[in-house]
Amino acid sequence: MKTLIQYTQEAIELLKKLIETQSFSSEEGRTALLIENWFKHNGISYKRNNNNVWATNKHYDATKPTLLLNSHHDTVKPNNGYTKDPFKAIVEDEKLYGLGSNDAGGCLVSLLATFTHFHSQESLKYNLVVVASAEEESSGQNGLNSMLSIIPKIDVAIVGEPTLMNLAVAEKGLVVFDALVKGTASHAAHPNNDNAIYKTIDTLQWFQKQHFGKSSETLGRVKMTVTQINAGKQHNAVPAEVELVVDVRVNDKYSNQEIANFLTKNAPCDEIVPRDLQLSSSSIPLDHELVQAGIAIGRTTYGSPTLSDQACLSCPSLKLGPGDSKRSHSADEFIHLNEIEEGIQTYVKLLNRVIV
Repeated sequence: MKTLIQYTQEAIELLKKLIETQSFSSEEGRTALLIENWFKHNGISYKRNNNNVWATNKHYDATKPTLLLNSHHDTVKPNNGYTKDPFKAIVEDEKLYGLGSNDAGGCLVSLLATFTHFHSQESLKYNLVVVASAEEESSGQNGLNSMLSIIPKIDVAIVGEPTLMNLAVAEKGLVVFDALVKGTASHAAHPNNDNAIYKTIDTLQWFQKQHFGKSSETLGRVKMTVTQINAGKQHNAVPAEVELVVDVRVNDKYSNQEIANFLTKNAPCDEIVPRDLQLSSSSIPLDHELVQAGIAIGRTTYGSPTLSDQACLSCPSLKLGPGDSKRSHSADEFIHLNEIEEGIQTYVKLLNRVIV
């Protein structure tokens, strides 16, 4: 069996290859091949569905509970702030730069190394299933959500996202709403007491001041933010309507449907419609053995405001991974090389307490 140092070195080399291979959401075909090569190199049987690559431990036993290890290999598109080539793996001062290095390449290669470490071990208390998934960044239809009817039934999951290797024991859900404020179209030179743009002022203030009463111990309050506004096509014409987009981050005290019902009834808009109600909040009980094992090895717990593939899981799930969420989607994205080493070591320590 290889040492964790060897796995770490190979994981870093895989991450460099992933960085230098474009993999925008729904365009992950070439990075899927790199992940297939990891399994081939390590003598592991695997399967691929669309651009999702997955495998089970060698001694899978259907009578045992199953633990999912998951992270994604798609990326967002690089923003205009990059000063380094986003598709070149650059190491400077023990930092590995490149698009997807932090979100979530470091997590993915660390989980692949961890899975490979445990793959051939006998008499594990849990089965292991690893899924390197696609379309996470776009919440697409061919990502982890499409795999849940294909892989074995999952009892608990570790989702690899950058958490500084602390335990995100809960995650906010997300509902995006499209809203309309309607008025009367007119020429700008004539009086108009039904100007949709002016009417939107009160609507924006309502969204700004509206608070939901129930606060979560781990996730805090529901956060509602108007993120887009669009109206008008020319300087001398008052538009008939103003389009708004509202981003709502939902804690575990409300269902997405409850939020939608409240806004449909109370928001001062002529129309407000949710795009999708499926991205729900997620959590794992604090007394779950995974959480307790993490605490025992010195990791802290917190609630995460950001969304991940946890949203499509119905089982308890823990978000945990190397890297820092604040670096995600930033210019000159990077991960410290020692974070990958720490990630693999911590995953192994954690699982040694739970599955061995």
